[in-house]
Amino acid sequence: MVLSVADHQLAQVNIGRTLGPMDSEAMAGFAAALDPINAIADAAPGFVWRLQDDEGNATSIHVFEDEMMLINMSVWASLDALADFVMHTEHRDYLRRRREWFERIEQPIVALWWVPAGHVPTTGEAKERLDHLAAHGPSPHAFTFRQAFPPPVIHVEAGRADG
Repeated sequence: MVLSVADHQLAQVNIGRTLGPMDSEAMAGFAAALDPINAIADAAPGFVWRLQDDEGNATSIHVFEDEMMLINMSVWASLDALADFVMHTEHRDYLRRRREWFERIEQPIVALWWVPAGHVPTTGEAKERLDHLAAHGPSPHAFTFRQAFPPPVIHVEAGRADG
């Protein structure tokens, strides 16, 4: 038996309950930043995929009964690639201003997990990962930046050369 790290990418979900409808004055600063921040993400090293609607963002995609709850999902080549985008681009400035647009909620708002390369996670998967994180805390199934886990390792049968 040979141990091998499977080809995995990092999926992430983050949620937030807005302080008003997306077309309200309360959300104007956030709404104005969507296209520029999404463009930075799309061009970031290690970016793979993000959830988006016909407008190019995910604000009209409602997966919770509460329509004020927004969901954002993306897939990245690695944890480092996602962390670089989150903390070392203009995204960080908007992340720091989160309370201007989003309520404080008492559940995990970010979950990370590994997916096989090429897999596009569903919103159902994302909700399940958030629920698992809330119920069990960080684990290889769903984790956070503060307590991250490495990609899964799989066992691969070593081939034999005949001859």
